[in-house]
Amino acid sequence: MKNIKDSEFIRGEVPMTKFNIRNLSLAHLQIEKGDRFLDIGGGTGSVSVEAALQGAEVSTVELNEEACSLILENAKKFGVKINLISGKAPEALVNYASDAIFDKCFIGGSGGELKNIFAYLEGHLKKGGIICANFILIKNLNEFLELLPKYGYTEIETHLIQTAAMGKSGLFKGENPIYIVKACKN
Repeated sequence: MKNIKDSEFIRGEVPMTKFNIRNLSLAHLQIEKGDRFLDIGGGTGSVSVEAALQGAEVSTVELNEEACSLILENAKKFGVKINLISGKAPEALVNYASDAIFDKCFIGGSGGELKNIFAYLEGHLKKGGIICANFILIKNLNEFLELLPKYGYTEIETHLIQTAAMGKSGLFKGENPIYIVKACKN
């Protein structure tokens, strides 16, 4: 499997799950060929593209118009099919994918709708399915961690990842610390 460098994605001004975080998140998701994969808050589509390259059937929900365009551009660039659902999760999912069942779910952005997303996933993430989410804000992390046991998720793993890359001058430039949470639906 080829891991795509950040510089290979078409970016614009839209947030992107960066290489190190993206690959750790994808490793937690354990994507297999034929998995039905849901990406909530698709951004540039970097996670969706890599999931599709691993053989998943990908649906991505994104509210931002520029991000929607970038997801489609990146899908075309890397020759993958992504079912783009334009709108805010979970409302857009209820309207578009009311009967869909997913094997894996990544949350890169929740738009303040974590409770409603969990309610949607209750009937749309299969038993034994994996959820993985990334957070910058502690309040969102805490809300997610409180919702997991309420909805019967197990095998919960939480990591704080801080990465930095050396620039041309020899100094390291740090990225935002990211919380990665993975759990299985019981």
